[in-house]
Amino acid sequence: YQASLVACNSWCSMSTAAATPPQAVQCFGRKKTAVAVAYCKKGKGILKLNGSPIELIQPELLRYKVFEPILLLGQDRFAQVDIRIRCKGGGYTSQIYAIRQAIAKSLVAYYQKYVDEASKKEIRDILVSFDRTLLVADPRRCEPKKFGGRGARARFQKSYR
Repeated sequence: YQASLVACNSWCSMSTAAATPPQAVQCFGRKKTAVAVAYCKKGKGILKLNGSPIELIQPELLRYKVFEPILLLGQDRFAQVDIRIRCKGGGYTSQIYAIRQAIAKSLVAYYQKYVDEASKKEIRDILVSFDRTLLVADPRRCEPKKFGGRGARARFQKSYR
């Protein structure tokens, strides 16, 4: 009985030590129907997209769009955080815009929660002055098709004879 009590006490102390929450925030980015969720935690500067390095993102022409927050804020701000991104929905261009928004929003949230308000404000001002869609989602959506025409607004041609 004594041995099981000691084992229970050691297990309980391990679980409370492991129960300390990690320094992490979760943010999402959206564009049309694409949704990217970024999980930002304390680390050593790793950026992964769906499990693979962010440097391998396709198409190559839009790769710089994803790197915009990193290029704007500098590598030193990303050096102490790991960001893992999951993305689904939409087309590849929409996914790229959702990913860049998720990266920017997660870094701002991380700095607000775990660093200090002044550096968070500085980061936010840099991002907003460059492009507001890095932090604020674009509300435009595809308009549904209506009857009497081929699309949302176009109507069938009217004939009198």
